[in-house]
Amino acid sequence: MLKNGTYAAWFRTSLADGTGVVHVADGKLWGSDSIMTYDGTVEADGDRFSVVLTAKRHTAGHATVFGTDDLVVRLEGAWNGAIATCTGRADAVPDLVFEVTLIPSHEVPLAPEANEPAPKFDASKFPKLPRLPGDR
Repeated sequence: MLKNGTYAAWFRTSLADGTGVVHVADGKLWGSDSIMTYDGTVEADGDRFSVVLTAKRHTAGHATVFGTDDLVVRLEGAWNGAIATCTGRADAVPDLVFEVTLIPSHEVPLAPEANEPAPKFDASKFPKLPRLPGDR
């Protein structure tokens, strides 16, 4: 099952590849990359899932992996416990296969606050470089 959470997304077609961030929560999916935003729905059945999303350009720039903007994309995929992979097509470009890998993001715990003051900087504790001939 595609779990609620944030995912790093790697996607590609035969034209190009890219990366973005995707959020999944309670049957909804949304995210973005450097030029596009995504918004859609997720339906799950065990380890299998399907996604229907719209992708819209938010910033001028390079071409999308589809070669066109503002798309409806339909994907089918599976969750293998570590990552999710899916394939599909955009309605506007049905001959172009779209592949996506979703990698779950894990929150990094904050570093504990130091209970002691930071040590004073002492350059004399650094290793010394060997002297070269002609150095003074």
